Amino acid sequence: MTQCEFVNVHGYNQFLKAVADRPGRIIFAYFCGDKDEHGKSWCPDCARAEPVLKGAMDALPQDSVFIYCQVGERSYWKDPSNEFKTELKLTGVPTLLRYGTTKKLVEDQCVKEDLLRMMFTEADD
Repeated sequence: MTQCEFVNVHGYNQFLKAVADRPGRIIFAYFCGDKDEHGKSWCPDCARAEPVLKGAMDALPQDSVFIYCQVGERSYWKDPSNEFKTELKLTGVPTLLRYGTTKKLVEDQCVKEDLLRMMFTEADD
């Protein structure tokens, strides 16, 4: 496993704080639906993507940051005015993005290990 910092956050404000606390670092952010007390997400695509994502994490660059962000309950996510949609321009969950770039994987792309590994290993634009 690489020496990547893993950060778990919940909601938009915690996400912004996690980013602000790590200036100058390469940040990968993964957005998924909230999980219940049994660890099950309301988002079936997120549940399918998670084991694939975990399998690709060994490709994360040294000294990068991986932020795992739960976006909220389904009703909040479905609201078109939620901050993830209005501020970060997310269109679906799960979404993996390289923060500060145009690189992102959305929904079904997040279950493709080759795409995940490519995202983690590609050089900056």
